[in-house]
Amino acid sequence: MKILVTAGPTREYLDPVRFLSNPSSGKMGYAIAQAAQQKGHEVVLISGPSYLQPPKELQFVSIVSADEMKQQVDQWFEWADGVVMTAAVSDFKPKTRSSQKVKKQDEAALSVEWVQNPDILFELGQKKGKKWLVGFAAESKAILEHAQQKLENKNLDMIVVNDISQKEGGFESDQNQVHLIASNGAIEDIPKMSKSQIAEKLMEKIESKFAS
Repeated sequence: MKILVTAGPTREYLDPVRFLSNPSSGKMGYAIAQAAQQKGHEVVLISGPSYLQPPKELQFVSIVSADEMKQQVDQWFEWADGVVMTAAVSDFKPKTRSSQKVKKQDEAALSVEWVQNPDILFELGQKKGKKWLVGFAAESKAILEHAQQKLENKNLDMIVVNDISQKEGGFESDQNQVHLIASNGAIEDIPKMSKSQIAEKLMEKIESKFAS
């Protein structure tokens, strides 16, 4: 199969040195890309800023902003059989970006007007056809309910959700505890394990879908 994976955060710059982002390390996405590659699939990994080294012998694309992520995902989408969107894409960006560093004395810098970034996952769900589309959700309350809504609203085949209010797991951790929710409503609870093990389980799900 041809597997497209997104990983890491995006950065939305206010000026050359300041940006809006999140703590995503990219570990989950990189683990999925590696698991897919080890199973013999062709892999493209599109990643926001991360200190991780991408697995060798796969197509790696580095991006920074949500707009750049959308451009690259759109470019590779038709190529892929399965798409796994683990990237933590910022929902918002500054309406304007200063070309110069904003000084502390600049009172205008105390107020920033935000606009929405494109909803990449929603757009993919509208045109996926027979492709297998997997999304991720990081929730802090009513996690199953919110994840189910996201799965339906974005027309996903599966969503992977974790509780970010837990002290261990989630962003930057090597481990996680997640729930896999399928489009038919089936829920599988995955106990705490390494993100590499979670990646292997997810790839098994994707492979079984195509095998059927």
